[in-house]
Amino acid sequence: MNKITRVIFQLILWLLVLIIIGLNQKDITQFLVENLLAYSCQAILIVALIYVLAPKLLFNKKHLQFVLYSVVLVFIAAFISSIMIRPHGGMGMPPPPGRGDKMLPSPIFINLLLITVSYVFATFLETFAFAQKKEEALIISKSEMIESELKFLKSQINPHFLFNSLNNIYSLSMIDSAKAQQSILYLSDMLRYVLYDCEKPVIAIEKEVTYIEDFIQLFMLKSSKKYPITTSFTIEDPKLQIAPMLLIPFVENAFKHSNIQNIEESSIVIRIHSTSTSVLFSIENTFKKGPIVKDGVGGIGIPNVKKRLLLLYPEAHSLEITENSNTFNVQLKMELNV
Repeated sequence: MNKITRVIFQLILWLLVLIIIGLNQKDITQFLVENLLAYSCQAILIVALIYVLAPKLLFNKKHLQFVLYSVVLVFIAAFISSIMIRPHGGMGMPPPPGRGDKMLPSPIFINLLLITVSYVFATFLETFAFAQKKEEALIISKSEMIESELKFLKSQINPHFLFNSLNNIYSLSMIDSAKAQQSILYLSDMLRYVLYDCEKPVIAIEKEVTYIEDFIQLFMLKSSKKYPITTSFTIEDPKLQIAPMLLIPFVENAFKHSNIQNIEESSIVIRIHSTSTSVLFSIENTFKKGPIVKDGVGGIGIPNVKKRLLLLYPEAHSLEITENSNTFNVQLKMELNV
């Protein structure tokens, strides 16, 4: 609710309270007239709280000033509002109490109590509204930050793969021109995926798998050797939506560090199994111990994917990366549409 709505809501609320109390009086009209000033003071205090005291003092952490101003204004309002209360007897003085009579609270005390209750209630509502608005602003800010970071991470991924693919084609062009032409077709499909599909927040998993297949084919065209690469793709629902470019960095990392050219001592095994609600991805590759050499624009794949997974699927994924004596293994599971 905005400020005007909150003011109207509270004015109607306390007017209804006043009318309900008046229904128990002998003369409701006279009661409402006598308490008109008290209601007006309530209204002024509520407006002052919502438009001045709360935003300028309470929400700016000037708590002592807020309390002092509030106490003074409540007492002043209670005193002013008691002026219109009709005295009980002649000469402006109430009659002396009899033996069975009880001393009634003074009008200023009654008004002080009512105005204090309404003021505290209004303060509570303003605090609640402020907290809710602050939480919404925090959520919007966090959402914008996540979206901005995801765009930045995507911008890092795309040049990285393009660089590696062009290197492969360059090497192939010096060996076999026919295969180089075929590799260009594979690369064009990959670029189409990167330039168009990756601009969307989610894509069909079949497109991610197709990209991986093109990547593998592009690599295998480099040589006539039969590389020890094993793949198993079981896709129950090709239209299952996932974030783009989540799996390919692991594949690229495996090809970079597996020393796959040494076909007798290396291997890569890639498995993808997806249902209508989940994706299980695993990849295992051999590697040679030693310092990892990163190319000029590379080395950002896996850390990048970890960040994206935390942003996109914070409670719906598990990622296990294990390294043995000469084997690197990745197990990624994502629960989708839950």
